Amino acid sequence: MKVLITGATGFVGGVLARELTKDGKYEIRALVRKESNISTIQRLDGLEVTFGDLRDKESLKKALRGCRGLYQAAAHNALWARDSRIFYDVNVRGTQNILDAALEEGVEKVVYTSSIRALGIPQKGTLANEETEFNCWHIKDHYMKSKYVAEQLCLKMAEKGLPVVMVNPTGPVGPGDIRPTPTGKSIVDFLNGKLPGYLDGGFNLVDVEDVAKGHILAFHKGRIGERYILGNKNISMKEFFLLLERISKVSAPKVRIPYPLALAAASLLELSSKITRKPPPLTVARVQIISKYIYFDCSKAIRELGLPQTSLELSLEKAVRWFRENGYVHV
Repeated sequence: MKVLITGATGFVGGVLARELTKDGKYEIRALVRKESNISTIQRLDGLEVTFGDLRDKESLKKALRGCRGLYQAAAHNALWARDSRIFYDVNVRGTQNILDAALEEGVEKVVYTSSIRALGIPQKGTLANEETEFNCWHIKDHYMKSKYVAEQLCLKMAEKGLPVVMVNPTGPVGPGDIRPTPTGKSIVDFLNGKLPGYLDGGFNLVDVEDVAKGHILAFHKGRIGERYILGNKNISMKEFFLLLERISKVSAPKVRIPYPLALAAASLLELSSKITRKPPPLTVARVQIISKYIYFDCSKAIRELGLPQTSLELSLEKAVRWFRENGYVHV
């Protein structure tokens, strides 16, 4: 079976490409932009690279020709941008372009990589699930809003007859986090002793290889028009750093930073970025999100897809080892 992967040069997309090549049942085509670094996928046996862009409709039709499946994992994933329109150009209009092309080409199944940030934030002490309504319009996070809007496009395309399934990864961790992701950056900053403290909040983490396998399971078992949260363990920020301390032998931060202080610091850093034109190390949106207990019920994907549940300690051990072996740690 020939399948197209978009976003294969990213963290989740790259691991997904490796998992598909391991299976041996697929002919894999990866859509990448000409300026992308393809070092993470160029050595994969049997993977064909085709150049294109979600904003170029003709390149998408060409890339999908002859493909029975599509994994749409490409997105502009960032905490900040000088021009917020890029989130909507890529994540919304780009997704519409490739879904339209998939419908025209008669693709048999589409797995769309969404995000838990497209779901609502639960009340403290409760778990969000696939039915939790989006309630984050007040948060200054254009990635979050664009992914929610893109999910609505997927639902409309399912009504038009496109067989699309949505997966919502929580916080993936593991080897190969090149950029790295926000969670990966937290691990790197921790290992380098750059964290002065922590905020009172919590989140859900999952092994990136389990996320990749969850995509493949969703392709074969997922119900059309449904969401599946690909996650594992809910953990507080304090517990997360204590677990990293045990794994890495690096001391965890002891100071809990008050929310108003973190928010003020992030605001100043964003103002500074308007002058330097460089991304701020901390944003208001990031503070707004990580200061909450955003816990999830992942049972639907476990029950319906058979999502694996690798222990978080093992996942973090692999991540720490990879960051240290690949030059991210300087102490």
